[in-house]
Amino acid sequence: MKRFSFSLQLLLGLVVGVALGFAARVWDLAWLSTTLTEVGKIFVQLLKLAVPPLVFTAVVVSVANLRNVNGAARLAGKTLLWFLATALIAVIVGIGLGLIINPGRGVTLATEGAKAPENVGTWVDFITGIVPTNIVTAFTELNVLQIVFLGVVLGAAAMAIGDRAEPFLNFSRSVLELVQKALWWVIRLAPIGTAGLIGKSVATYGWDLLAPLAKFSLGVYVGCFIVLLAVYPTLLAVVGKVNPVTFFRNAWPAIELAFVSRSSVGTLPLTQKVTIERLGVDRDYAAFAVPFGATTKMDGCASIYPALAAIFVAQVFNIPLGIGEYLLIAFVSVVGSAATAGLTGAIVMLTLTLSTLGLPLEGVGLLLAIDPILDMIRTATNVAGQIVVPVLVARSEGRIDEAVLNAPPQPLDEAPPVRVSTAPEPSPA
Repeated sequence: MKRFSFSLQLLLGLVVGVALGFAARVWDLAWLSTTLTEVGKIFVQLLKLAVPPLVFTAVVVSVANLRNVNGAARLAGKTLLWFLATALIAVIVGIGLGLIINPGRGVTLATEGAKAPENVGTWVDFITGIVPTNIVTAFTELNVLQIVFLGVVLGAAAMAIGDRAEPFLNFSRSVLELVQKALWWVIRLAPIGTAGLIGKSVATYGWDLLAPLAKFSLGVYVGCFIVLLAVYPTLLAVVGKVNPVTFFRNAWPAIELAFVSRSSVGTLPLTQKVTIERLGVDRDYAAFAVPFGATTKMDGCASIYPALAAIFVAQVFNIPLGIGEYLLIAFVSVVGSAATAGLTGAIVMLTLTLSTLGLPLEGVGLLLAIDPILDMIRTATNVAGQIVVPVLVARSEGRIDEAVLNAPPQPLDEAPPVRVSTAPEPSPA
């Protein structure tokens, strides 16, 4: 397999998975469907197993090292502004597309049997998604935003007390390097995991579920492609002065893995790896921006999808929407996406949008059947945005290694382990 690049290995896994899933569905091979399901599930579990210690130690070490980095507050502010700006652009794309295609007009679905989901997003989730009520549950429930919060607090505390925190920081650096090494062994299994994940989706859902909701499904894919292939490349070329072809060539493994895994958190380790080692973004800054983006930067799940879905539900239930409602959709998408942190992102975000607009929550039940198919492109869009923003901010702050960015992409299976400095560099006089 070393003769093939990592991206090609993922692509081969994708093709094999589709073929096996199709075979399992056509010939009703239950054993094959079960095998694919278990292979994909184990791979995602292995990825998620490494995420808590990786994110926590990376943030702690990076915050402590920021005592010698100028403009840390400015970096955080720029990142947040770009998150908001790109989310606003994405939701405008979603609303505009919804007004053009009218995804719910002419759709005849039985709405009497539709049920509201048990877990409904609320604005309280926005707060509880950031501040943990229990340190242990933040790790056991894999709430990445809360883990980032704890890492920032402890890293800041270590920075404040100075040399007395050095034993803790040395321990954190050691754990970080150990986790990164073990994690790379897991990432090498991604082609096999890809085959299991995509095969399970094809075997379980097929494509026939798209027929009754073809216009809505097509709208979600078109909206995500507009953001992926038009909005992001334009921002990269005009604002960041980065060649979009170079960006996608370097970031593609993470975007591809996001598509098949349907998990921003599960893709986080590879997202961070390509952002640093292929796109040349400063490591200390990427340790903040990438994990933070994995929990709050969801242009696919929190902007495009809820905008189109809200228009769809309103049209199916014959409820008119005015300018005020469209502005409310934009507000919820831009401000409320953090409410999805640690939860079932798209569904919670959709229920939050519908409840804020006063639309029937039963409309969510109409879309659950095709959600796994739509979630693939939504997650790929999420992860692409989580890489685009750090690149834009790092470029504006002169924190991109041009040699790394413009070099031919190094095969990820040969990439050197991420090094962590044992002590912060002394600040220049």
